[in-house]
Amino acid sequence: MRRSISKIFADAARDTPDCIVVTDAAGDLTAAALDAAATRLAWELIARGVRRDDLVTITLPNTRAFIVACVGTWRAGATPQPVAIDRSPGQRLAIARVARPSAAIGAPTGISGMPTIDDPLALEGRYPSTAPPDSYAASWKAPTSSGSTGSPKLVVATGPALFDPTRPAAEFLPLAGVQLVSGPLSHSAVFTYAMRGLMTGHRLVVLPRFDERAWLDAVERHAVTWALLVPTMMRRLLRLPEAERSVARVRSIETVLHMGAPCAPDLKRGFLAWLGPERVVEVYAGSESNGLTLVRGDEWLRHPGTVGRPVGGTEILIRRSDGSPAAVGEAGEVWMRRGTESAYRYLGAASARDDDGWDTLRDIGHVDEEGRLYLRDRSDDVIVRGGEKIYPAEVEAVLEAHPAVRGAVAFGVPHPELGAVVAAVADIAGADIDERELRAWAAERLDPARRPCTLTLVRQAVRNDAGKTSRAAWREACRSADGSASRSGASGVAMSAPR
Repeated sequence: MRRSISKIFADAARDTPDCIVVTDAAGDLTAAALDAAATRLAWELIARGVRRDDLVTITLPNTRAFIVACVGTWRAGATPQPVAIDRSPGQRLAIARVARPSAAIGAPTGISGMPTIDDPLALEGRYPSTAPPDSYAASWKAPTSSGSTGSPKLVVATGPALFDPTRPAAEFLPLAGVQLVSGPLSHSAVFTYAMRGLMTGHRLVVLPRFDERAWLDAVERHAVTWALLVPTMMRRLLRLPEAERSVARVRSIETVLHMGAPCAPDLKRGFLAWLGPERVVEVYAGSESNGLTLVRGDEWLRHPGTVGRPVGGTEILIRRSDGSPAAVGEAGEVWMRRGTESAYRYLGAASARDDDGWDTLRDIGHVDEEGRLYLRDRSDDVIVRGGEKIYPAEVEAVLEAHPAVRGAVAFGVPHPELGAVVAAVADIAGADIDERELRAWAAERLDPARRPCTLTLVRQAVRNDAGKTSRAAWREACRSADGSASRSGASGVAMSAPR
């Protein structure tokens, strides 16, 4: 039976008050303590003018404070609107102007006079312990998109803050367990699986940010049963010495779910060999929840490259550029449909959803005879070189397969004759490698049209902890960097990472 999110947490505090629900750098948080802190925050929000269905912007790091902020917002009858802490003040202001929240928790939005609560945990003794009257918002979340293919926008869920805590959030999620949270809680997928997991009985082990050694330590120490990863994290785990990532250290893991970015075949095979294919699940979906596909590791090994078949009532249609249906095996834009009603609405952007309910994330892919989906890249990111389409993901996969490369981003740059050519940025961290060596590696594995004409080496992450990046921002960063340095062959060109 569905209950308000507020009541779900209140019932847990009443029935199992001493149950540990969150573990972070500050220690353990019980169900009773979470409930009490959320009640104080709810009263504070109400006192600041927050009303039912208002948005509350939450800009906090990965700590219990973020979770308290969300539960307190739900208890006030409002909708959490998480924003990444690494957004610049200008970006936060732009988002706030679209969202028009009633209050902010954590970093200020930049809007003059906006009520802001710096620390949701610093309200002890100010309010009664009795919760406000039970209420729930018409939308349970309003995450900000990553902005990896354009300007950030708000994805407001159309589902209300009502859930049945006796049912798992999805068929690939356990009802209960110990969930390791290492990605940013402000990211839509991390937020969804963490919060929905809390509602069904998960204990969250929250890391400040992803670190491969800290991740393994947390799995071993807390007997973690499942976790969400993105390919960037998977790659960093596999690059640890084998002695450090002994399979015995991850024996408690029942399921690893990975999503968020294309996963190179070599990386996927290595990860399946390490953890075991039956314990790895890949999901393709977006913040919009307009459809999803799923594939387990053992099926992937039989059909390398697939992101799975549609689940949860999802239908898939591949469309040509003229809108007509593509044939089996023919690449086109991926459209999905899931039910008759949209699961979201945008603030700050227009939806691509058509009158028949089909919607797209602008990805390019194809399906096989059995309905399995294979992705190539985002349509917005395709590089057209002399009429030939080049997908940045395939260039990135080759560069990232080099042992010294921690991550890579490829994109198109203008060319007077060909229209565009490939450029790339490779994160070599602390490795001793120069551009010449990496170019030779790429030349052995890519045809001439796909080899980067400009290759910039940096010693900084090119993707965030959610696995996201902005190719357009990196293109601009490369233009702004000293051209002679970026092509000199020197390892570790100084460049400011785009936000």
